[in-house]
Amino acid sequence: MLDMFLYYIYLKFQVNKMNPQDIENIELAYLTLDDYQELKEAMQEAYKSMPNLYWRENQIKTLIDKFPEGQVVIKINNQIAGCALSIIVDYDRIEAEHTYEDITGNYTFNTHTKSGDVLYGIDVFIKPKFRGLRLGRRLYDYRKELCEKLNLRGIVFGGRIPNFHNYQNEMTPKEYMDKVKRKEIHDSVLNFQISNDFHPLRVLKGYLEGDKDSGEYAVLLEWDNIYYQKPSKKAATKKKVVRLGLIQWQMRLYKDLEELMQQAEYFVDAVSGYRSDFALFPEFFNAPLMADNNHLPESEAIRELAKHTEEIVQKFSELAISYNINIITGSFPEMKDDLLYNVGYLCRRDGTLERYEKLHVTPDEAKVWGMQGGNKLQAFDTDCGKIGILICYDSEFPELSRLLADDGMDILFVPFLTDTQNGYSRVRNCAQARAIENECYVAIAGSVGNLPKVHNMDIQYAQSMVFTPCDFAFPANGIKAEATTNTEMILIADVDIDLLRELNQFGSVRNLRDRRKDIFSLTKN
Repeated sequence: MLDMFLYYIYLKFQVNKMNPQDIENIELAYLTLDDYQELKEAMQEAYKSMPNLYWRENQIKTLIDKFPEGQVVIKINNQIAGCALSIIVDYDRIEAEHTYEDITGNYTFNTHTKSGDVLYGIDVFIKPKFRGLRLGRRLYDYRKELCEKLNLRGIVFGGRIPNFHNYQNEMTPKEYMDKVKRKEIHDSVLNFQISNDFHPLRVLKGYLEGDKDSGEYAVLLEWDNIYYQKPSKKAATKKKVVRLGLIQWQMRLYKDLEELMQQAEYFVDAVSGYRSDFALFPEFFNAPLMADNNHLPESEAIRELAKHTEEIVQKFSELAISYNINIITGSFPEMKDDLLYNVGYLCRRDGTLERYEKLHVTPDEAKVWGMQGGNKLQAFDTDCGKIGILICYDSEFPELSRLLADDGMDILFVPFLTDTQNGYSRVRNCAQARAIENECYVAIAGSVGNLPKVHNMDIQYAQSMVFTPCDFAFPANGIKAEATTNTEMILIADVDIDLLRELNQFGSVRNLRDRRKDIFSLTKN
């Protein structure tokens, strides 16, 4: 039982995988003894070549008793899909030559100490049917967050090199490791770890007895916690940094829905590759599909477009799970009770969905399409704090964002679609005002290009941006990042949520705290 052993097993045993569309919920939870029997069965599935290779109940109990936060499972639809086990040790233990048996105290885990400064990975595995959903990354991300929370200097473990036996007569383990780093040799374990920001420290000899494929060698891998501080009595708080990925979408004709969603997945993949927490799409980015119905009146064509909405939302939910990113879908037309609405969905990476509505439809939307304004306004909880979403024209009504701010919103997302620079300027300037008056971040994303074969959607003008409040901790002009005007691209920006807390308490002006509630109030019906 060795950290990352599953990735080797995965190469040898392919099974039927879980379809993302069958996932109702993904939950990261602490391991309990009540989970043991299911955990044992999961381990036996993960380590099929070694059916007797599983942790005994007394060993799991010891780990839970000693370090409950270090033992976590991922559950999909309330079924254990994977597990990560860890202990805390002193750094001097890993500096010295050691074996797996040494570091675990002959599997008693008496090497664990609360006063240690390094998180040591004991085991990670994913059940075969759940592989390919990037669950391993989620477990490692949890370990990193735990490491930061506990102010540990890093994460360390011994990684097997199961492909080494093919080269052991040609080179030393160190030469093998160096060639893997240079991409001259493919090693599934090392490549995965390096891609997750781990770096090799040295080669360990005789690490795991009986590991013939690795020649009983292992590579000591480490992840450094850049936020580590030597323990002190001074109070400190951890900053929360959220990475936003904005998609400035090029309008172009697509032959069908599948081709359009391929383009959407390309962008999700791109922003996910930069470890973004959110992907924001523009309003009505799927409008090119109306070209097939251009012979119909505009009001009928938009209702034909609405027939694709359910399938698009389902696909986005699958992408959110698969790419481990929260997706704000922009908006689409949707029929509800025979009425036409402009709606979008928040597809969380845990598999849950939230619906939001455009409350104020433009005169053109009402006149040409017969679109109705929605009635639902709320802030949404996410794993990166509370967010609000307003579609285009809604951002021009300050009451909405103020109500969201009162609900605890930290980031406001505004997907928009504007045809002229005049329309864009209204959205842009209002969005920036919302950032100042509500002491929040505002991200706007729009579409660019032309659609000559779609009535009422001929031209688009956009410049996607991320706005901040205007105070000393933020850019003087209140612009965190901005895209190139009328050019298809993605925009990546980091926003520090803790800066908003400091602004609220210590800003040179305090727009939220200084409101005169004694002479006016704002409430939601």
